[in-house]
Amino acid sequence: MKKHRIYSMAFGSVYPAYIAKAERKGRTKDEVDEIIRWLTGHDQTGLEQVIEDKTDFETFFDTAPAMNPDRKLIKGVVCGVRVEDIEEPVMQEIRYLDKLVDELAKGKAMEKILRTP
Repeated sequence: MKKHRIYSMAFGSVYPAYIAKAERKGRTKDEVDEIIRWLTGHDQTGLEQVIEDKTDFETFFDTAPAMNPDRKLIKGVVCGVRVEDIEEPVMQEIRYLDKLVDELAKGKAMEKILRTP
């Protein structure tokens, strides 16, 4: 099966779009970074290194220090597809991140975005 082209795209090439989406709605780069760190277990230095190294999406998620187990609590629709129903693991991780950034842009509180009890 042929891999989706986003897998080979550099995470850092899409990262500015996440920031722009959040900032258009009055949110911040720091909040986007917090979401990414929560999801992947990267610290800020590690996140910046991934962006600088032009790490592709597949490698970004495959080598993440500690994918948050609470990411399975993320539910909803992104691009017309329910994230919880996506069977391909890397695509599901990408869509989890998309969903979190969408929630941020829609004004949801960080505690809810990060699934804090």
